[in-house]
Amino acid sequence: MRKSKTKLLIKGLYVLLVVVCFSCTEKQFKKGQNIQVAFLADVHLQDIYGAFQDTDYKGVKNTKTGKFTLARTMKSQLESTRLFNENYYAFLSALDDVAARGVKYVVLPGDFSDDGQLINIRGLQRILAAYAKEHSINFLLTTGNHDPVKPFFQDAGKSDFLGEGGKAQPIFSSSDLYSVQDTLALPLVITKDIAKLGYDEILKELHAFGFFPKKSDVYWETPFTNYTYDEYSFSTAASQAVVDNRVYRLPDTAYKIPDVSYLVEPSEDLWFLAIDANVYIPKGNSEEDGFTPSNYGSASVGYNHVLTHKKHLISWVNTVTKRAEQLGKTLITFSHYPMVDFNDDASNELKLLFGEDKMQLHRVPNDQVAEAFADAGLKIHFGGHMHSNDTGVRTTKLGNKLVNIQIPSLAAYIPAYKLLTIHSPTAFEIETIVIDSVQGFTDLFPLYEEEYRHLKETKDSSSLWNANVLTAKTYKEFTQWHLKELVRLRFLPRDWPAEFKNDLVHLTGEDLMRLAANDKTINYPEYKEWTGADMIFDFYQLRSADEMAVPDIGLKRLEQYKIVCDRLKTSDNVQFALWGKIFNKTAAGQPSNHFKINLNTNAMQRISPQE
Repeated sequence: MRKSKTKLLIKGLYVLLVVVCFSCTEKQFKKGQNIQVAFLADVHLQDIYGAFQDTDYKGVKNTKTGKFTLARTMKSQLESTRLFNENYYAFLSALDDVAARGVKYVVLPGDFSDDGQLINIRGLQRILAAYAKEHSINFLLTTGNHDPVKPFFQDAGKSDFLGEGGKAQPIFSSSDLYSVQDTLALPLVITKDIAKLGYDEILKELHAFGFFPKKSDVYWETPFTNYTYDEYSFSTAASQAVVDNRVYRLPDTAYKIPDVSYLVEPSEDLWFLAIDANVYIPKGNSEEDGFTPSNYGSASVGYNHVLTHKKHLISWVNTVTKRAEQLGKTLITFSHYPMVDFNDDASNELKLLFGEDKMQLHRVPNDQVAEAFADAGLKIHFGGHMHSNDTGVRTTKLGNKLVNIQIPSLAAYIPAYKLLTIHSPTAFEIETIVIDSVQGFTDLFPLYEEEYRHLKETKDSSSLWNANVLTAKTYKEFTQWHLKELVRLRFLPRDWPAEFKNDLVHLTGEDLMRLAANDKTINYPEYKEWTGADMIFDFYQLRSADEMAVPDIGLKRLEQYKIVCDRLKTSDNVQFALWGKIFNKTAAGQPSNHFKINLNTNAMQRISPQE
């Protein structure tokens, strides 16, 4: 009987402690001290004004600025899902915007570098340290599949830097990696600063940005630390934070790989959970290959591989969410990869029309991912990787709900970051901030003009990129041109069934209405103003920017698309029927521009632009 009373007393004191802690957090918000967090995903920083430390090569001199520049060719940019050069200026503009708003927490959820090269990691460190010092910003990072590309250091390079006279400039860390493919290319430059770093080297440069504990932190841990919240001390955390203490064994192998996930409380009652969801699947199992980078595949698949190869993360997240609730902590969770389908639930139709290996469908997380993490206690998650603006929601069989917020990339359309305002521990407001006015984004245009002239003289004109890219007046317009050329030069040739593509691009809206009705005599004159080619580009705008693309498409045009697709969905033509379903699902979806979430119910309320 005495033991039961003692247990009840202890339990009562524990509940009282939890209530007190939660009340402290509530008091902070009642004073009007809303907390703001900016999420800048997929920055893909290339330090275009960086300097190699082991060679005299400085890059190509820009006649407009007088500066030496380490830029990639426009051709390479327009065939990539990201910009390589102008995103440097966009990143600085976004940080200026964040600083002007007085935001003190900035999260970079992976792919913060081009490919984890020392020159770019060093440049990122310099930029973040400067903003941290001048504006008292606390930067918190986690890794993506481009940083590191493989878990360990590997020689690497690029053959498409922009050199003198608009020619390609190869830059590699080892001559063994380069074979002359372009006879007009400039002589090879060798520098170790262009090699791809592993976890060890990246964390040495970026240790101050969440990856390791600071004396100012209230609390810090990893999935591998063995102390409790009450036992915490900086010295203990620092000793356990070394990378050698943060490794896990890949299933059925002897390989040990770093996992740099961490939980940090930078200020009272605010927890940031940074998940390292990189999973490198080994190609072999011999012990001597454990540190060989080429023995591992890409980490780009994300959470589907976490379920099979990194199960310890789910268990750890479960303990974190429970402790956050018990201690009254506001929990912010982020990682590089999405936890919920980012195709507005059109993935099945996309597979049927395009094929399972197209449209980046291998990156779509299974529903088991959301189920595992929602049942582990996560309610909201911020991710990147897809360079898209999106909100996804999943409810599990147990009734738990997870909201996944996809953060756009500053290196693609639509160039934006997410701003989270925490009004209370259960009231979150999320706004998408477009970075349109970017100082300096046209600085490299004279170099591209040289490149274009060189290509025009040496290449078939049909393979040239569109010089109208250089007419862009704003950064957002520039990213739209990037997307337009990306669709033409890469997506259409690689992803689309040839016959269906050739049919669709030449049909007018009126033709599509007739096809849907199986009646060639009906007339829809307004629908003659656009073609399937316009529709395809606007589909990619929606796919990238979600409802943020609506002003660029126009409400009238979008409504016509929807009407056409509603009718196509019942067409006898299977491909066009699938296309109708895909487009209309992509045009629908959850709020993704500006909205509020109640974490008690996970109910979302859209905030209109007028509000």
